[in-house]
Amino acid sequence: MGVNLSSLIPVKQIEFFDLANKTIAVDAFNTMFQFISVIRDKFTGEPLRDSKGNITSHLSGLFYRTARLMENGAEVIYVFDGKSPEFKRKTIQEREKIREEARKKWIEAVERGEEAKKYAQGASSLTGEMIEEAKKLLETMGVGWVQAPSEGEAQATYMCRQGLVWASASQDWDSVLFATPRFLRNLTISGKKKLPGKQTYVEVRPELIEIEDVKKSLGLDQDQIILLGILIGTDYNPGGVKGVGPKTALKLVKEHKTLEALGKSIEWTHETSLEEIFEFFKNPPVEDCKIEKKKLDLNMCKELLLEHDFSEERINSTLEKLEKTKKQGQTGLSKFF
Repeated sequence: MGVNLSSLIPVKQIEFFDLANKTIAVDAFNTMFQFISVIRDKFTGEPLRDSKGNITSHLSGLFYRTARLMENGAEVIYVFDGKSPEFKRKTIQEREKIREEARKKWIEAVERGEEAKKYAQGASSLTGEMIEEAKKLLETMGVGWVQAPSEGEAQATYMCRQGLVWASASQDWDSVLFATPRFLRNLTISGKKKLPGKQTYVEVRPELIEIEDVKKSLGLDQDQIILLGILIGTDYNPGGVKGVGPKTALKLVKEHKTLEALGKSIEWTHETSLEEIFEFFKNPPVEDCKIEKKKLDLNMCKELLLEHDFSEERINSTLEKLEKTKKQGQTGLSKFF
């Protein structure tokens, strides 16, 4: 999902302890999709479920991964998506078709007795109930959350530009097009990762991308970075411009430096105009927000997780670490406002 700038953008690998006393706005939907896609049975592809059949992969990921960040001294604020722009509707519909096809392949793979996880991952989806449960869990953990008016990445970027948070975090590169000053990737998927179709594992570490470094490295200003991303393809024009890859896109933007000049040099085949997508990235719907400081509620957090059959021993161990972190004087949110 989102634009793929990985082959062009300079990144800095960092460690979790580098985030101590930093406040980070995390793209909630993107992160939860990661959890429900990855936290599954290796063979059957089934996500974690409780005894009532409710999916709990997202809760497991949020609890343990967020706790790890907090134990390292980071303050985390999750930003939830609001209403998508109207011109994203087609993309959403196409994604649902892809999920449905993945569901069929998943069922067929299970019936054949084959490893089905790769198909199951493509069938992942979030429900309103899962989102509300996630918000409730975060509150009991003492973690703040914000409801964005539109795209979560845009709101997280706005918060970063205001100085409310140190960085925004997501796996999607759209944050760069929204002009976040600092952008973190791999925040919740770090660790050993199996390469697709291979029995090989690689170490995934958190990455820091700074917008000023991106501009200098590419030799582009922010408007041109938006144009670069649109040429390659975004959620609003999947596939980008036909026949244009990252290197060609960079060359085109450097040759045709403005929106008007670039528009005349390419064949645009998408329903939504180049100008409308550009304007959305440049001036997305965002809101001033107040981040309420939350308190860790050990009993409520434990009760919520036990209702979903989480291991009491592991819950206790994690909550003890969080409580110890708080007592040792972990910097509160108030320092950053």
